[in-house]
Amino acid sequence: MTIAPRLGARDFAVAAVMNLLWGMNIIAVKMAVIEIPPMTAAFLRQTIVLAVCLSWLRIVPGRMKELLALGVLTGGAFFLVINLSMAVAENVSALAIAGQLGVPFSMLLAVIVFRERIHKYRIAGVALSIAGVAILVFDPAVVHELPGIALTVLGSAIWAVSSLIQRNLKGVPVMTMYAWIGLVGAAMLAPVALAFEPHGMRTIPAIPLSSFGWVAFSAIGSTLIGHGSMTWLLQRHPVALVTPLTLPSPVLSVLFASWFFETPLTPLMILGGIVALTGVAIITIRSARVREQRA
Repeated sequence: MTIAPRLGARDFAVAAVMNLLWGMNIIAVKMAVIEIPPMTAAFLRQTIVLAVCLSWLRIVPGRMKELLALGVLTGGAFFLVINLSMAVAENVSALAIAGQLGVPFSMLLAVIVFRERIHKYRIAGVALSIAGVAILVFDPAVVHELPGIALTVLGSAIWAVSSLIQRNLKGVPVMTMYAWIGLVGAAMLAPVALAFEPHGMRTIPAIPLSSFGWVAFSAIGSTLIGHGSMTWLLQRHPVALVTPLTLPSPVLSVLFASWFFETPLTPLMILGGIVALTGVAIITIRSARVREQRA
């Protein structure tokens, strides 16, 4: 496929849909864990991903260690931690801000593992991202959300490790990756949910269609369509053009969560969000330019 140097109207439309799906996903995940026990909801999400991607499931010679590790981290550990964070939190807008630490964590791991060199702009971005999340700790309105924030930070660290693994999976079809993520994730989460939420697992057939719909939205809308859109854009345009298009999604997550759940956005939350997202924007844009120069 030819790489186009400019973004057209169709590209912006795809990016808008992608950001809307990612932004609304925070509502879907929170509603899912309200109506379904969190581990059971995580198991159902991965089962849906596997069902949709099953025809793409295949052995990829020389890549199976990475695919299985990705399944363990992304399919199992990440969604277990994130669903638990959503279950214990009330103001999920704070979690949306804390979740942005995945970007600086990923970059710091790249420095440690791949010996990547970073300069003052990306160092400043890391500092701002961490400072923005740290501001939340001093907000009296968010103090009771600290367990959820801590779990979200842990989820961000897991996501960062997963992103490094994905860097070694170039050439593997996205749907094949998600087929393995769904398979390994469902296989991991099933015994955990059976052990800690036996009633939730037994009552899966009785889950109302509306509750099941929240899980399906996350699995199909956010995961498959959202990430599929990102892949489609990266196949058509330089990474330096595409990566900044993802920046609206965390802003939308915060705004959608505050609106839907009628939770307040305090001055400290707004300040922390602006600081954290500024740092993420710096890292994202500068890293995209660096990757483009090396390509």
